[in-house]
Order: sequence, then C-alpha cells, then structure tokens
Amino acid sequence: MNKQKQGENQAHESPFSIQTLGQLRTSGYTPKSIRQELRDNLIQHLKAGTTVFGGVHGYQDSVLPELERAILSQHHILLLGLRGQAKTRLARLMVKLLDEYIPVVVGSELNDDPLNPLSRFAIDLIAEKGDETSITWLHRDERYVEKLATPDVSVADLIGDSDPIKAATLKLPYSDERTIHYGLIPRAHRCIFTINELPDLQPRIQVALFNILQEGDIQIRGFKLRLPLDLQFVFTANPEDYTNRGSIVTPLKDRIDSQIITHYPGHISIGRMITSQEAKIKPSQLSSIEVPSLALDLIEQIAIQARQSEYVDAKSGVSARLTISALENLYSAAERRILINQEAKTTARIADLWGVLPSITGKIELVYEGEQEGAGLVAQNLIGKAIRAQYLDYLPDPEKLKKKKKDKEGAPVANPYTAIQDWFGDGNQVDLLNNATAEQYEQTLYGINGLYGLVHQYFPKVEGTELLFMMEFALHGMAEYGLVSRGSLHNGLQFKDMMSGMLGNVMGE
Repeated sequence: MNKQKQGENQAHESPFSIQTLGQLRTSGYTPKSIRQELRDNLIQHLKAGTTVFGGVHGYQDSVLPELERAILSQHHILLLGLRGQAKTRLARLMVKLLDEYIPVVVGSELNDDPLNPLSRFAIDLIAEKGDETSITWLHRDERYVEKLATPDVSVADLIGDSDPIKAATLKLPYSDERTIHYGLIPRAHRCIFTINELPDLQPRIQVALFNILQEGDIQIRGFKLRLPLDLQFVFTANPEDYTNRGSIVTPLKDRIDSQIITHYPGHISIGRMITSQEAKIKPSQLSSIEVPSLALDLIEQIAIQARQSEYVDAKSGVSARLTISALENLYSAAERRILINQEAKTTARIADLWGVLPSITGKIELVYEGEQEGAGLVAQNLIGKAIRAQYLDYLPDPEKLKKKKKDKEGAPVANPYTAIQDWFGDGNQVDLLNNATAEQYEQTLYGINGLYGLVHQYFPKVEGTELLFMMEFALHGMAEYGLVSRGSLHNGLQFKDMMSGMLGNVMGE
C-alpha cells in the first residue's frame, strides 16, 4: 500500500517523466473520477483552512458552504441567481480543486484515461501498442469547458452526430463508430462542463442531457453506443429566464442534484470589496485622484437603491457590474476635469456622480419602458436617493428638526440649516460646474453662508479637500430633503432656494 502511494506521489510530482502506458502502470497511478478528485482536494483544503474561492466576497456563510457540501456529495450543481452574482466565477474556480495533471492517451478526442480507455480510437490503439502506448499529461486549466446556452444550440453541438466528411475521408460506412463527430460534452470527458443560462436551451435539447446526468452515457442517432462519460456538470440560471424566455424542464431539474441560490452583497462593505477588486483603475488615475470613502459608499448605495426601486424590474436584478462601471466612470470624470484644467491632482466630487449616469442607465431594466429619457431620469433619481440614504449617517435629519421646535427644557432647538437656507432665500444661487478648477470649486462652496459652519460643527477634524467634499455632500443632501432646490445645467448643477426653484420649473426655466 505504501509503495502504491509512493508511486502516486511520484506520478503527480514529475508527470512528464512518465510517457508510456507501461511506465504509468509501474508508477502505481490509480485512476479516480473527476468528482472524486474534487471531493478529495476539497477535503484537503477544508482541513488546512484554505479555500480556492478567494476573491468571491459575501458568500462565506451562505453560498460557499452549500457549494462545498455539494462537492463533498459529488453532486451535479445548479447555481441559480440574478445577473452579476458571480455564478460563472464560482464554476471556473472549481478547476482549482482538480488534480494538477492527469494522464491522457496521445491523440484521443475524449481525454481517454490510459488505464480506462473510452473511445474506439484509444481502445484500438492500446490493443495494438500495449504498454508502448504514448501518453501525455493534461493540466487542470485545460479541463474546464463552458458553453453559453442559446436557442440555436443543437444536439449535434452538445452530443455529436455522424460526420459524412469523416466517413468519406476514412472510407468507412456510416454505421462505423469512427465516423462520429463528438460534440462538446463527450470531448469534456474528465472535465468540468458548465452550461450558462440553462433555461435558454430548447426543451428538446435539455432532454438530450437526461441520460448523461443519470446514467453517464450518451445517445447519438444511428449508433448503438454507450460511453460512460465522467463529468462534473455545473449549470447556471437566472430566475428571470423561467418567465421571460424559457424554463428548465422538470425531469432535468430532478436530475441536477444540488440547486444553490446566489444573492447580492448583504452590506455596503462587501460591495466595496467586490467593486474595488474588479474595477480597472489605471495607475495614473490612482496617483492623481483621491476618492473619499463616502464616495465609494455612495456608489454602492446607488446599486442598493436600484434593487429596491419601484421603477426597476426586480426580477431582472441589478448586476455588480453597475458599481464596477460606476467607479471606473467616477475616476474618469475626475480625470477629465484635471486634464482640461491642466491640474496635477484632484479629489472626486459629489457632482462627479452625475458622470456615472451612463454606467447606470445601461444596467437597469425598467418596469415600464417609456421614452428614451426614462432610464436617465430614473438613474438621476437613484443617485439622489443614494445621497439621501447616506446623509443621515453624517448630518442631522432635516425632517426631525422641522418637527422638533423645542428641546426637553423648553428652549428653542437650534437648526444648523437655517443660515444656509436664509442665504439662498435672499436670492443667492450657486452653479457647481463640472469642469470647475479646484480654486473655483473651493470659492463656490466657501461662498455659501453657513455651509462651512455646518460641516465643521459635526466634523471638526476634517480639513482640506475632504472638508470640501463634505460641504458639497451637505449641499446635495439638503436638496434631497427639500431645504434648497437643485436643478440641472448643461454643464453642471445649480442650487437656489426652494421658492425660486419651484417658480423656475413653472416658468420652464
């Protein structure tokens, strides 16, 4: 037994020294199924306290334990969830649980195990050459096959069909097994095979998978053929597909052993980890642009508001790609400004969030599709709601202050927003332009009476560009709570008192 284990270790440590079937036999190599490989290697990771699912955040106490239990049970798996929930990434990461190399008969279409050949080619070759049969070693990265389910996928694509060209070239009758052109699934023998968006497969194509999942064999028309394929199936599906485009036929769902439901991040901090990990921010942007922590929270809050919005189709979902694209656009909005102004550095501004509108409009499905401007208006509304949601974590609730006129001792409650409202009420207005220089931006914010005092009162230690960011945040928050009016300009935003704002809207200004 020890000798056999020693041989196995030798085969795995230096596989390229073993090049023939005879050498493989003497090495003590023992074949195992792919699902046994996954199970054995997962056991080692669990014992060591390590994981192959690094970079997938927010699933540590939900999806990952279920996925690991499915692998330990050697189940075929269905990952069910809305778009942008890392379903495909999970399937691809499972490759890391495979053995690093496995032996394969040279020239085999089906990744034949030299000690357990499957195809007619490999069986005949081993019968002819015996222990001199050449073998090669297949790396685990080459043992992953992925297919996007589309309505035009055929049985021939997935399973195979008779190939008349091969029959003519080899001068064989159509009844000969060697004329078969194998599809993707047989060619994925001893591999992980992932079908994305399973409901998009036509029902008759889904039926062709029954035997593979249950008995492990395939059926190709015109041939008495049984190939006990060794596969790990991972399917992904979006619940939206069940109603809008197609469905998974019941007998197929019954044959998929474990259905695992994925979800969106449960907290802003998890969303930030995902976004920062996936966003492609250029080194030059990182070195010249500072993005306050609050700005990162606001980007995540936009996605949260979209998932809760009555205007956004909840069945469609809001992908994590929204926040990833939004962060990239936020950096680019700030970068464009410093390039135009020929400045060396800048800090992202609240107004830069309006530069991420294209990242939102293309990634939300509206409940009612109206004019082309509909998605843009909803996107602006989502940014406003994100600011409103974060505002109360930093500054007093304006609505509570309106109701609370006196404190417990009967003294009038000081309203920190009064000075700002009075300044705007005197007819003053402010234009925050997209391309304002750092000096213009600072002068504009400090020019609003009471704004610095408001922020300094609650954040006395904040200074510099972060202080300016908080001042602008306070101004936008006041607009969201109806203390001042905010309107759009062709090159920025305009703030004025509420009465002027309402009159301007009535007059069509």
